[in-house]
Amino acid sequence: MPATKGITFATRLFIGGEFVDGAAGTSIEVVNPHDGSRLTEVAEAREIDVDRAVAAARAAFAGWRDTPAAERGRLLFALADRIEQHFDAFAELEALDTGHPIRDARFLDVPRTIANFRYYGGLADKVSGRQVPAEPGFLNYVKREPVGVVGQITPWNFPLMFTSWKLGPALAAGNCVVLKPSELVPLSTLRLAELIAEVGFPPGVVNIVPGYGHVAGQHLAEHPQADKIAFTGSTATGRRIVAASAGNLKRVQLELGGKGANIVFDDANLPAAINGSAFAIFHNQGQACIAGSRLLLHERIAQEFLERFMALAASIRVGDPLDPRTEMGPLTSKLHQERVLAYCDIARQEGGEVLLGGCVPAEPAALARGYYLQPTIVRAKPGDRVFQEEVFGPFVSITTFRDEEEAVRLANATDYGLGGGLWTTDLGRAHRVAERIRAGMVWVNCYKRVNPGAPFGGVGGSGYGRDLGVESMYEYTDAKSIVVNYDARIPPYYRR
Repeated sequence: MPATKGITFATRLFIGGEFVDGAAGTSIEVVNPHDGSRLTEVAEAREIDVDRAVAAARAAFAGWRDTPAAERGRLLFALADRIEQHFDAFAELEALDTGHPIRDARFLDVPRTIANFRYYGGLADKVSGRQVPAEPGFLNYVKREPVGVVGQITPWNFPLMFTSWKLGPALAAGNCVVLKPSELVPLSTLRLAELIAEVGFPPGVVNIVPGYGHVAGQHLAEHPQADKIAFTGSTATGRRIVAASAGNLKRVQLELGGKGANIVFDDANLPAAINGSAFAIFHNQGQACIAGSRLLLHERIAQEFLERFMALAASIRVGDPLDPRTEMGPLTSKLHQERVLAYCDIARQEGGEVLLGGCVPAEPAALARGYYLQPTIVRAKPGDRVFQEEVFGPFVSITTFRDEEEAVRLANATDYGLGGGLWTTDLGRAHRVAERIRAGMVWVNCYKRVNPGAPFGGVGGSGYGRDLGVESMYEYTDAKSIVVNYDARIPPYYRR
Protein backbone atom coordinates (compact mmCIF):
# COMPACT_ATOMS: atom_id res chain seq x y z
CA MET A 1 0.00 0.00 0.00
CA PRO A 2 1.55 3.34 -1.08
CA ALA A 3 2.41 6.09 1.39
CA THR A 4 2.93 9.81 0.88
CA LYS A 5 4.10 12.05 3.73
CA GLY A 6 3.54 9.03 5.98
CA ILE A 7 -0.13 8.67 4.91
CA THR A 8 -1.14 5.29 3.46
CA PHE A 9 -3.92 4.64 0.97
CA ALA A 10 -5.17 2.02 -1.47
CA THR A 11 -4.78 2.51 -5.22
CA ARG A 12 -6.74 -0.36 -6.79
CA LEU A 13 -10.41 -0.91 -7.56
CA PHE A 14 -12.57 -2.39 -4.79
CA ILE A 15 -14.92 -4.99 -6.29
CA GLY A 16 -16.60 -7.92 -4.59
CA GLY A 17 -14.83 -7.27 -1.30
CA GLU A 18 -11.33 -7.33 -2.82
CA PHE A 19 -8.86 -4.81 -4.20
CA VAL A 20 -8.26 -5.68 -7.84
CA ASP A 21 -6.48 -4.26 -10.86
CA GLY A 22 -8.43 -2.65 -13.65
CA ALA A 23 -9.01 -4.92 -16.63
CA ALA A 24 -7.26 -2.53 -19.03
CA GLY A 25 -4.26 -2.02 -16.77
CA THR A 26 -4.47 1.76 -17.15
CA SER A 27 -4.13 4.25 -14.32
CA ILE A 28 -5.04 7.79 -13.27
CA GLU A 29 -2.46 10.21 -11.93
CA VAL A 30 -3.43 11.91 -8.65
CA VAL A 31 -1.88 15.35 -8.17
CA ASN A 32 -1.18 17.43 -5.06
CA PRO A 33 -2.95 20.78 -5.63
CA HIS A 34 -0.54 22.57 -3.29
CA ASP A 35 2.44 22.24 -5.62
CA GLY A 36 1.31 20.26 -8.68
CA SER A 37 3.44 17.26 -7.74
CA ARG A 38 2.40 13.68 -8.38
CA LEU A 39 0.96 11.96 -5.31
CA THR A 40 0.33 8.53 -6.80
CA GLU A 41 -1.53 6.64 -9.51
CA VAL A 42 -4.75 4.70 -9.00
CA ALA A 43 -6.23 2.01 -11.20
CA GLU A 44 -8.65 3.32 -13.80
CA ALA A 45 -12.06 1.65 -14.02
CA ARG A 46 -13.29 1.09 -17.56
CA GLU A 47 -16.66 -0.22 -18.74
CA ILE A 48 -15.75 -3.86 -18.09
CA ASP A 49 -14.79 -3.01 -14.51
CA VAL A 50 -18.12 -1.27 -13.96
CA ASP A 51 -19.80 -4.42 -15.30
CA ARG A 52 -17.86 -6.54 -12.79
CA ALA A 53 -18.81 -4.20 -9.94
CA VAL A 54 -22.51 -4.17 -10.88
CA ALA A 55 -22.49 -7.96 -11.13
CA ALA A 56 -20.88 -8.22 -7.68
CA ALA A 57 -23.49 -5.86 -6.23
CA ARG A 58 -26.32 -7.81 -7.90
CA ALA A 59 -25.01 -11.10 -6.51
CA ALA A 60 -24.82 -9.62 -3.00
CA PHE A 61 -28.18 -7.89 -3.04
CA ALA A 62 -30.50 -10.69 -1.91
CA GLY A 63 -28.38 -11.46 1.13
CA TRP A 64 -27.93 -7.81 2.11
CA ARG A 65 -31.62 -7.02 1.59
CA ASP A 66 -32.54 -9.85 3.95
CA THR A 67 -29.94 -8.89 6.56
CA PRO A 68 -31.79 -7.60 9.65
CA ALA A 69 -31.92 -3.83 9.61
CA ALA A 70 -30.34 -3.67 13.07
CA GLU A 71 -27.33 -5.62 11.76
CA ARG A 72 -26.95 -3.22 8.83
CA GLY A 73 -27.01 -0.41 11.37
CA ARG A 74 -24.40 -2.14 13.52
CA LEU A 75 -21.98 -2.30 10.60
CA LEU A 76 -22.49 1.40 9.87
CA PHE A 77 -21.77 2.19 13.52
CA ALA A 78 -18.65 0.02 13.34
CA LEU A 79 -17.50 1.88 10.21
CA ALA A 80 -17.99 5.23 11.96
CA ASP A 81 -15.98 3.99 14.94
CA ARG A 82 -13.17 2.79 12.69
CA ILE A 83 -13.00 6.16 10.88
CA GLU A 84 -12.79 7.85 14.26
CA GLN A 85 -9.87 5.60 15.19
CA HIS A 86 -8.07 6.85 12.07
CA PHE A 87 -9.29 10.44 12.45
CA ASP A 88 -5.98 12.25 11.92
CA ALA A 89 -4.96 10.08 8.98
CA PHE A 90 -8.25 10.78 7.17
CA ALA A 91 -7.96 14.51 7.84
CA GLU A 92 -4.40 14.61 6.49
CA LEU A 93 -5.28 12.50 3.46
CA GLU A 94 -8.25 14.71 2.60
CA ALA A 95 -6.13 17.86 2.95
CA LEU A 96 -3.33 16.37 0.85
CA ASP A 97 -5.61 15.15 -1.94
CA THR A 98 -8.13 18.02 -2.19
CA GLY A 99 -6.37 21.11 -0.86
CA HIS A 100 -8.78 21.51 2.05
CA PRO A 101 -7.06 23.28 4.94
CA ILE A 102 -6.22 20.65 7.54
CA ARG A 103 -8.09 22.61 10.19
CA ASP A 104 -11.29 22.38 8.10
CA ALA A 105 -10.79 18.67 7.50
CA ARG A 106 -10.41 18.14 11.25
CA PHE A 107 -13.27 20.43 12.25
CA LEU A 108 -15.79 19.66 9.49
CA ASP A 109 -15.01 16.99 6.90
CA VAL A 110 -14.08 14.04 9.10
CA PRO A 111 -16.50 14.78 11.99
CA ARG A 112 -19.38 15.18 9.55
CA THR A 113 -18.46 11.90 7.85
CA ILE A 114 -18.51 10.08 11.18
CA ALA A 115 -21.78 11.76 12.18
CA ASN A 116 -23.45 10.79 8.89
CA PHE A 117 -22.60 7.10 9.21
CA ARG A 118 -23.77 7.11 12.83
CA TYR A 119 -27.02 8.83 11.91
CA TYR A 120 -27.89 6.19 9.32
CA GLY A 121 -26.64 3.42 11.57
CA GLY A 122 -29.28 4.53 14.04
CA LEU A 123 -31.94 5.05 11.39
CA ALA A 124 -31.51 1.66 9.71
CA ASP A 125 -34.16 -0.13 11.83
CA LYS A 126 -36.46 2.86 12.33
CA VAL A 127 -37.84 3.62 8.88
CA SER A 128 -41.06 1.64 8.80
CA GLY A 129 -44.12 1.32 6.61
CA ARG A 130 -47.71 2.12 7.53
CA GLN A 131 -51.19 0.67 7.64
CA VAL A 132 -53.84 2.08 5.32
CA PRO A 133 -57.47 2.19 6.57
CA ALA A 134 -59.36 -0.37 4.51
CA GLU A 135 -62.80 -1.99 4.23
CA PRO A 136 -63.81 -4.56 6.88
CA GLY A 137 -62.08 -7.89 6.37
CA PHE A 138 -59.07 -6.38 4.56
CA LEU A 139 -55.63 -5.44 5.78
CA ASN A 140 -53.77 -2.93 3.60
CA TYR A 141 -50.22 -2.10 4.58
CA VAL A 142 -47.31 -0.32 2.91
CA LYS A 143 -43.71 -1.46 3.34
CA ARG A 144 -40.48 0.17 2.25
CA GLU A 145 -38.21 -2.02 0.14
CA PRO A 146 -34.67 -1.27 -1.06
CA VAL A 147 -34.37 -0.13 -4.66
CA GLY A 148 -31.67 -2.72 -5.47
CA VAL A 149 -28.30 -1.98 -7.06
CA VAL A 150 -27.50 1.71 -6.83
CA GLY A 151 -24.88 3.58 -8.85
CA GLN A 152 -23.42 6.60 -7.07
CA ILE A 153 -21.13 9.30 -8.45
CA THR A 154 -19.50 11.68 -6.00
CA PRO A 155 -17.81 15.04 -6.71
CA TRP A 156 -14.29 16.32 -6.07
CA ASN A 157 -15.01 19.12 -3.62
CA PHE A 158 -15.88 17.06 -0.48
CA PRO A 159 -15.05 13.46 -1.45
CA LEU A 160 -15.03 11.83 1.98
CA MET A 161 -18.10 13.60 3.33
CA PHE A 162 -20.17 13.09 0.18
CA THR A 163 -19.26 9.42 0.15
CA SER A 164 -20.87 9.12 3.59
CA TRP A 165 -23.93 11.04 2.37
CA LYS A 166 -24.39 8.54 -0.45
CA LEU A 167 -23.37 5.26 1.21
CA GLY A 168 -25.08 5.83 4.57
CA PRO A 169 -28.76 5.86 3.56
CA ALA A 170 -28.32 3.44 0.65
CA LEU A 171 -26.73 0.76 2.84
CA ALA A 172 -29.05 1.36 5.80
CA ALA A 173 -32.03 0.81 3.51
CA GLY A 174 -30.65 -2.51 2.21
CA ASN A 175 -29.23 -1.54 -1.18
CA CYS A 176 -25.92 -2.60 -2.70
CA VAL A 177 -23.73 0.11 -4.18
CA VAL A 178 -21.30 0.76 -7.00
CA LEU A 179 -19.67 4.11 -6.23
CA LYS A 180 -17.48 6.09 -8.61
CA PRO A 181 -15.43 8.78 -6.85
CA SER A 182 -14.01 11.68 -8.80
CA GLU A 183 -10.83 10.77 -10.65
CA LEU A 184 -9.24 13.92 -9.20
CA VAL A 185 -9.57 12.95 -5.53
CA PRO A 186 -10.12 9.18 -5.06
CA LEU A 187 -7.75 8.54 -2.15
CA SER A 188 -9.95 9.01 0.92
CA THR A 189 -12.74 6.96 -0.68
CA LEU A 190 -10.36 4.08 -1.41
CA ARG A 191 -9.04 4.28 2.15
CA LEU A 192 -12.63 4.06 3.34
CA ALA A 193 -13.07 0.90 1.23
CA GLU A 194 -10.34 -0.75 3.31
CA LEU A 195 -12.27 -0.03 6.48
CA ILE A 196 -15.51 -1.26 4.90
CA ALA A 197 -13.81 -4.61 4.34
CA GLU A 198 -12.26 -4.63 7.82
CA VAL A 199 -15.51 -4.10 9.73
CA GLY A 200 -17.22 -6.96 7.91
CA PHE A 201 -19.56 -5.66 5.21
CA PRO A 202 -20.31 -8.68 3.00
CA PRO A 203 -18.39 -8.82 -0.30
CA GLY A 204 -20.16 -6.98 -3.11
CA VAL A 205 -22.32 -4.79 -0.90
CA VAL A 206 -19.99 -1.83 -1.56
CA ASN A 207 -17.85 -1.51 -4.69
CA ILE A 208 -15.55 1.46 -5.44
CA VAL A 209 -14.52 2.11 -9.05
CA PRO A 210 -12.46 5.28 -9.61
CA GLY A 211 -12.55 6.26 -13.24
CA TYR A 212 -13.25 9.09 -15.64
CA GLY A 213 -16.77 10.46 -15.77
CA HIS A 214 -17.18 10.12 -19.52
CA VAL A 215 -16.18 6.44 -19.36
CA ALA A 216 -16.95 4.79 -16.02
CA GLY A 217 -19.54 7.34 -14.92
CA GLN A 218 -21.37 7.27 -18.24
CA HIS A 219 -21.45 3.48 -18.30
CA LEU A 220 -22.74 3.32 -14.74
CA ALA A 221 -25.52 5.79 -15.56
CA GLU A 222 -26.49 3.73 -18.62
CA HIS A 223 -26.12 0.31 -17.01
CA PRO A 224 -29.22 -1.88 -17.47
CA GLN A 225 -28.59 -3.73 -14.18
CA ALA A 226 -28.35 -0.57 -12.07
CA ASP A 227 -31.72 0.31 -10.55
CA LYS A 228 -30.86 3.87 -9.53
CA ILE A 229 -28.20 6.49 -10.14
CA ALA A 230 -27.40 9.16 -7.54
CA PHE A 231 -25.16 11.98 -8.71
CA THR A 232 -23.64 15.08 -7.14
CA GLY A 233 -21.91 17.47 -9.51
CA SER A 234 -22.50 20.09 -12.16
CA THR A 235 -25.88 20.83 -13.73
CA ALA A 236 -24.53 20.15 -17.23
CA THR A 237 -23.36 16.67 -16.23
CA GLY A 238 -26.64 16.10 -14.41
CA ARG A 239 -28.52 16.57 -17.66
CA ARG A 240 -26.31 13.95 -19.31
CA ILE A 241 -26.96 11.58 -16.41
CA VAL A 242 -30.71 11.91 -16.97
CA ALA A 243 -30.35 11.14 -20.66
CA ALA A 244 -28.09 8.15 -19.96
CA SER A 245 -30.52 6.72 -17.41
CA ALA A 246 -33.41 6.47 -19.86
CA GLY A 247 -32.48 3.01 -21.18
CA ASN A 248 -33.98 1.11 -18.25
CA LEU A 249 -35.86 4.08 -16.72
CA LYS A 250 -33.74 3.86 -13.60
CA ARG A 251 -34.51 6.18 -10.73
CA VAL A 252 -32.35 9.33 -10.76
CA GLN A 253 -31.33 11.54 -7.82
CA LEU A 254 -29.44 14.75 -8.59
CA GLU A 255 -27.72 17.28 -6.34
CA LEU A 256 -26.36 19.83 -8.76
CA GLY A 257 -25.00 23.34 -8.90
CA GLY A 258 -25.96 26.44 -6.97
CA LYS A 259 -25.67 30.20 -6.98
CA GLY A 260 -26.66 30.98 -3.42
CA ALA A 261 -28.04 34.41 -2.59
CA ASN A 262 -26.81 35.73 0.77
CA ILE A 263 -28.97 38.73 1.72
CA VAL A 264 -27.89 41.27 4.34
CA PHE A 265 -30.67 43.62 5.46
CA ASP A 266 -30.03 47.01 7.02
CA ASP A 267 -31.04 45.80 10.50
CA ALA A 268 -28.62 42.86 10.50
CA ASN A 269 -26.01 42.26 13.17
CA LEU A 270 -23.13 43.40 10.96
CA PRO A 271 -20.21 41.67 12.72
CA ALA A 272 -22.07 38.34 12.58
CA ALA A 273 -23.15 38.89 8.97
CA ILE A 274 -19.63 39.83 7.85
CA ASN A 275 -18.04 36.81 9.50
CA GLY A 276 -20.80 34.44 8.33
CA SER A 277 -20.70 35.79 4.77
CA ALA A 278 -16.94 35.20 4.61
CA PHE A 279 -17.44 31.59 5.71
CA ALA A 280 -20.27 31.24 3.20
CA ILE A 281 -18.00 31.97 0.23
CA PHE A 282 -14.38 31.41 1.24
CA HIS A 283 -14.67 28.11 3.14
CA ASN A 284 -13.14 25.34 1.01
CA GLN A 285 -11.98 28.03 -1.44
CA GLY A 286 -15.59 28.59 -2.47
CA GLN A 287 -15.76 25.08 -3.95
CA ALA A 288 -19.21 24.31 -2.56
CA CYS A 289 -22.54 24.09 -4.34
CA ILE A 290 -24.20 25.90 -1.43
CA ALA A 291 -21.65 28.72 -1.27
CA GLY A 292 -23.07 32.19 -0.70
CA SER A 293 -21.64 33.43 -3.97
CA ARG A 294 -24.10 36.30 -4.53
CA LEU A 295 -23.90 38.81 -1.69
CA LEU A 296 -26.95 41.10 -1.77
CA LEU A 297 -26.50 44.17 0.44
CA HIS A 298 -29.10 46.71 1.48
CA GLU A 299 -27.97 50.03 0.04
CA ARG A 300 -28.00 51.75 3.47
CA ILE A 301 -25.33 49.46 4.93
CA ALA A 302 -23.53 48.42 1.72
CA GLN A 303 -20.53 50.73 2.04
CA GLU A 304 -19.81 49.96 5.69
CA PHE A 305 -20.33 46.25 5.15
CA LEU A 306 -18.06 46.18 2.11
CA GLU A 307 -15.20 48.00 3.80
CA ARG A 308 -15.21 45.59 6.74
CA PHE A 309 -15.86 42.53 4.57
CA MET A 310 -12.96 43.37 2.25
CA ALA A 311 -10.63 43.88 5.18
CA LEU A 312 -11.58 40.46 6.55
CA ALA A 313 -11.16 38.79 3.14
CA ALA A 314 -7.76 40.41 2.65
CA SER A 315 -6.61 39.02 6.00
CA ILE A 316 -7.41 35.39 5.18
CA ARG A 317 -4.24 33.31 5.42
CA VAL A 318 -3.74 31.47 2.10
CA GLY A 319 -1.22 28.66 2.13
CA ASP A 320 -0.22 25.00 2.39
CA PRO A 321 -3.32 22.99 3.39
CA LEU A 322 -1.25 20.81 5.73
CA ASP A 323 -0.24 23.88 7.75
CA PRO A 324 -2.72 24.19 10.67
CA ARG A 325 -2.49 28.00 10.38
CA THR A 326 -3.83 27.99 6.81
CA GLU A 327 -7.36 29.35 6.40
CA MET A 328 -7.70 28.92 2.62
CA GLY A 329 -5.90 26.35 0.51
CA PRO A 330 -5.55 25.82 -3.24
CA LEU A 331 -8.27 25.03 -5.72
CA THR A 332 -8.40 21.30 -6.36
CA SER A 333 -7.06 21.23 -9.93
CA LYS A 334 -5.12 23.35 -12.41
CA LEU A 335 -8.01 23.22 -14.86
CA HIS A 336 -10.39 24.58 -12.25
CA GLN A 337 -7.99 27.34 -11.27
CA GLU A 338 -7.90 28.43 -14.91
CA ARG A 339 -11.71 28.30 -15.06
CA VAL A 340 -12.13 30.59 -12.05
CA LEU A 341 -9.47 33.00 -13.33
CA ALA A 342 -11.39 33.13 -16.62
CA TYR A 343 -14.44 34.33 -14.70
CA CYS A 344 -12.35 37.15 -13.25
CA ASP A 345 -11.62 38.24 -16.84
CA ILE A 346 -15.31 37.86 -17.77
CA ALA A 347 -16.29 40.12 -14.87
CA ARG A 348 -13.91 42.84 -16.09
CA GLN A 349 -15.09 42.47 -19.70
CA GLU A 350 -18.73 42.94 -18.62
CA GLY A 351 -17.93 46.10 -16.72
CA GLY A 352 -17.79 44.58 -13.25
CA GLU A 353 -15.44 46.12 -10.72
CA VAL A 354 -12.92 43.76 -9.14
CA LEU A 355 -12.70 45.19 -5.62
CA LEU A 356 -10.28 42.57 -4.26
CA GLY A 357 -8.23 39.67 -5.64
CA GLY A 358 -8.92 38.35 -9.09
CA CYS A 359 -5.45 36.84 -9.45
CA VAL A 360 -3.07 34.28 -8.02
CA PRO A 361 -1.17 35.24 -4.84
CA ALA A 362 2.15 36.97 -5.45
CA GLU A 363 3.50 35.91 -2.06
CA PRO A 364 4.76 33.63 -0.77
CA ALA A 365 6.60 32.44 -3.86
CA ALA A 366 6.19 28.80 -2.76
CA LEU A 367 2.51 29.00 -3.73
CA ALA A 368 3.30 29.69 -7.38
CA ARG A 369 3.49 25.98 -8.24
CA GLY A 370 0.05 25.29 -6.75
CA TYR A 371 -3.49 26.07 -7.81
CA TYR A 372 -4.06 29.08 -5.58
CA LEU A 373 -6.31 32.10 -6.01
CA GLN A 374 -6.77 35.15 -3.82
CA PRO A 375 -10.16 35.80 -2.18
CA THR A 376 -12.00 37.71 -4.89
CA ILE A 377 -14.79 40.28 -4.53
CA VAL A 378 -16.51 41.73 -7.60
CA ARG A 379 -19.25 44.34 -7.92
CA ALA A 380 -21.76 42.93 -10.43
CA LYS A 381 -25.13 43.60 -12.05
CA PRO A 382 -28.01 41.05 -12.13
CA GLY A 383 -27.52 40.45 -15.86
CA ASP A 384 -23.80 39.70 -15.58
CA ARG A 385 -22.56 36.17 -16.10
CA VAL A 386 -20.82 36.18 -12.74
CA PHE A 387 -24.20 36.90 -11.13
CA GLN A 388 -25.95 34.13 -13.07
CA GLU A 389 -23.36 31.36 -13.51
CA GLU A 390 -21.71 29.14 -10.89
CA VAL A 391 -18.05 30.12 -10.57
CA PHE A 392 -17.29 27.57 -7.82
CA GLY A 393 -14.33 29.39 -6.34
CA PRO A 394 -13.42 32.03 -3.73
CA PHE A 395 -15.31 34.55 -5.84
CA VAL A 396 -18.29 36.57 -4.61
CA SER A 397 -20.40 39.05 -6.56
CA ILE A 398 -21.75 42.12 -4.76
CA THR A 399 -25.12 43.67 -5.67
CA THR A 400 -27.19 46.18 -3.72
CA PHE A 401 -30.96 46.34 -3.20
CA ARG A 402 -33.45 48.95 -1.94
CA ASP A 403 -36.15 46.95 -0.16
CA GLU A 404 -37.37 43.47 0.74
CA GLU A 405 -39.26 43.01 -2.50
CA GLU A 406 -36.18 43.70 -4.61
CA ALA A 407 -34.03 41.47 -2.41
CA VAL A 408 -36.35 38.51 -3.00
CA ARG A 409 -36.54 39.23 -6.72
CA LEU A 410 -32.75 39.30 -7.02
CA ALA A 411 -32.38 36.15 -4.91
CA ASN A 412 -34.69 34.27 -7.27
CA ALA A 413 -33.19 35.71 -10.47
CA THR A 414 -31.15 32.61 -11.45
CA ASP A 415 -31.99 29.11 -12.67
CA TYR A 416 -30.47 27.58 -9.53
CA GLY A 417 -32.37 26.79 -6.35
CA LEU A 418 -30.11 25.01 -3.90
CA GLY A 419 -29.35 27.20 -0.87
CA GLY A 420 -29.66 30.78 0.26
CA GLY A 421 -29.44 32.88 3.38
CA LEU A 422 -30.46 36.13 5.01
CA TRP A 423 -29.34 38.27 7.92
CA THR A 424 -31.91 40.30 9.87
CA THR A 425 -33.07 40.95 13.42
CA ASP A 426 -36.71 41.25 12.29
CA LEU A 427 -38.37 37.91 13.11
CA GLY A 428 -41.30 38.51 10.79
CA ARG A 429 -39.01 39.38 7.88
CA ALA A 430 -36.88 36.30 8.60
CA HIS A 431 -39.81 33.92 8.13
CA ARG A 432 -41.38 35.91 5.32
CA VAL A 433 -38.26 36.07 3.16
CA ALA A 434 -37.19 32.48 3.95
CA GLU A 435 -40.52 31.25 2.61
CA ARG A 436 -40.20 33.31 -0.58
CA ILE A 437 -36.65 32.31 -1.52
CA ARG A 438 -36.84 29.57 -4.16
CA ALA A 439 -34.37 27.06 -2.75
CA GLY A 440 -34.21 23.68 -1.07
CA MET A 441 -32.44 25.17 1.97
CA VAL A 442 -32.48 28.60 3.60
CA TRP A 443 -30.34 29.81 6.52
CA VAL A 444 -31.29 32.75 8.74
CA ASN A 445 -28.48 34.59 10.58
CA CYS A 446 -26.09 31.78 9.65
CA TYR A 447 -24.94 30.02 6.49
CA LYS A 448 -23.95 26.51 5.34
CA ARG A 449 -25.12 24.83 8.54
CA VAL A 450 -25.64 21.16 7.62
CA ASN A 451 -27.14 18.49 9.89
CA PRO A 452 -27.36 14.75 9.12
CA GLY A 453 -31.04 14.82 10.07
CA ALA A 454 -32.01 17.68 7.72
CA PRO A 455 -32.65 17.08 4.00
CA PHE A 456 -30.10 18.54 1.59
CA GLY A 457 -31.03 19.27 -2.01
CA GLY A 458 -32.51 21.80 -4.39
CA VAL A 459 -35.00 22.71 -7.08
CA GLY A 460 -34.77 23.92 -10.66
CA GLY A 461 -31.25 23.83 -12.07
CA SER A 462 -29.99 22.51 -8.73
CA GLY A 463 -31.58 19.10 -9.27
CA TYR A 464 -34.10 16.96 -7.40
CA GLY A 465 -34.18 14.39 -4.64
CA ARG A 466 -32.58 14.78 -1.23
CA ASP A 467 -29.42 13.68 0.54
CA LEU A 468 -29.42 13.43 4.34
CA GLY A 469 -32.34 13.13 6.73
CA VAL A 470 -35.00 10.48 6.74
CA GLU A 471 -35.92 11.85 3.30
CA SER A 472 -32.77 10.26 1.89
CA MET A 473 -33.82 6.85 3.22
CA TYR A 474 -37.03 7.23 1.22
CA GLU A 475 -34.93 8.09 -1.86
CA TYR A 476 -33.35 4.63 -1.59
CA THR A 477 -36.57 2.67 -1.05
CA ASP A 478 -39.72 1.84 -2.99
CA ALA A 479 -43.16 1.83 -1.39
CA LYS A 480 -45.03 -1.45 -1.85
CA SER A 481 -48.73 -1.68 -1.05
CA ILE A 482 -49.94 -5.13 0.11
CA VAL A 483 -53.65 -5.95 0.48
CA VAL A 484 -54.71 -9.04 2.44
CA ASN A 485 -58.24 -10.42 2.55
CA TYR A 486 -58.40 -12.05 5.96
CA ASP A 487 -62.16 -12.15 6.54
CA ALA A 488 -64.01 -10.41 3.73
CA ARG A 489 -66.66 -11.96 1.51
CA ILE A 490 -66.31 -10.76 -2.04
CA PRO A 491 -69.34 -11.28 -4.26
CA PRO A 492 -68.71 -13.01 -7.58
CA TYR A 493 -67.84 -10.72 -10.45
CA TYR A 494 -69.86 -12.83 -12.88
CA ARG A 495 -73.29 -14.26 -12.09
CA ARG A 496 -73.86 -17.84 -13.24
